[in-house]
Amino acid sequence: MNITVVGTGYVGLVAGACFAETGNDVICVDVNAKKVEALRRGEIPIYEPGLEDLVSRNAQSGRLTFTTSLQEGVENSEMIFIAVGTPQDEDGSADLTHVLAVARGIGQFMNGHKVVVDKSTVPVGTANKVREAIAALTKHSFDVVSNPEFLKEGAAVDDFMKPDRVVVGVASEHAGQVMRQLYAPFVRTNNPILVMDVPSAEMTKYAANTMLATRVSFMNEIANLCEIVGADVDSVRIGMGTDSRIGMSFLFPGIGYGGSCFPKDVQALVRTAKDHGRELQIAASVEDVNHNQKMVMVHKIRSHYGADKLKGRTFGIWGLAFKPKTDDTREAPALTIIEELLKAGANVRAFDPEAVASFKERIGERAGLTFCENNYDAIDSADALIVCTEWNAFRQPNFKRIREKLKVPVIFDGRNIFNMGDMKREGFTYYSIGRPVVK
Repeated sequence: MNITVVGTGYVGLVAGACFAETGNDVICVDVNAKKVEALRRGEIPIYEPGLEDLVSRNAQSGRLTFTTSLQEGVENSEMIFIAVGTPQDEDGSADLTHVLAVARGIGQFMNGHKVVVDKSTVPVGTANKVREAIAALTKHSFDVVSNPEFLKEGAAVDDFMKPDRVVVGVASEHAGQVMRQLYAPFVRTNNPILVMDVPSAEMTKYAANTMLATRVSFMNEIANLCEIVGADVDSVRIGMGTDSRIGMSFLFPGIGYGGSCFPKDVQALVRTAKDHGRELQIAASVEDVNHNQKMVMVHKIRSHYGADKLKGRTFGIWGLAFKPKTDDTREAPALTIIEELLKAGANVRAFDPEAVASFKERIGERAGLTFCENNYDAIDSADALIVCTEWNAFRQPNFKRIREKLKVPVIFDGRNIFNMGDMKREGFTYYSIGRPVVK
């Protein structure tokens, strides 16, 4: 098939490269000329395992090309995927400005029947708005399809190439057949292509992400209660997760979720409900719990040293991305923790394997904040180590070297990556989430 993907961000670039990998001719369109030129040179704007090789291989084969011309993309494709950003508006709703601008461009350059696919995460009713925007500018026939993405950052290529399921919302049999044909190579192990009505497909993405966010926030609340009553959340998590009705996924407590999906999608779903006269009490509470959870480690630090005794202290931070295997720092808990430490007059030495540049862009130059070349440099002469992201490279460090680097052997572990028995044997004062303090 001839496919155009509009937007070369996280979703668009992964989708375009993966569609090209199965033999389609794909044009990726972006308004950012510098970004397009960089992509033509093989420079990938995001860190995602496997993506650079995928883009390079398909660009060299001629199946994947990049342009700033939406007209070129529309006129030369039978399918057009809209994969531009839907940033959060001030009221929590999804901002559809970019989506509808692309829709109007499609209408302007339409030269025959097209299948237009909403790949961006958009609220219920967006397909109707896209349809109206296109129809106002063309007499050609077209279909509008909802095809939400379910990609985990850090595993996006595998998720796209081997999806658990593909969700497709259509209003015509023709659109359904085209989408089944497109995705057939990705579901050869018989994982389902779920074809449904458009509003149901639009709702599925928000409902799924809010459900996962709910599990995270619920476990964080349980972890906080475990600390109060003297329970160990690791034991509780296993006791819960081995129930086949619950399962083990998304039951790890920590310092809150971040990224481009959960925070934005939960709030957008709450806003959608309000727009229709409903209140989603559980979803609203999920976001409140997550906001508070990002401060849990700050409270532990203040309790350990004294709320007014952080000034002049130095803290080493391991991990800036909101999760491992990505350079995404949007809504990352490390942002909250570092902001609070700097406000208290502390110094911060930070390291992340991939997210330093992204974090610098987000937080800017700040007095007292130093970015380091490796994780051990980050704790050189520091008062304590704070773990914010559970990168594999942090899981089995040289504890002797950590003790030698730190002024005092104190660790605040926001991801529970260290064993409490090991911490006791190694002589650390160790704070984690939902588990007893080791002293």
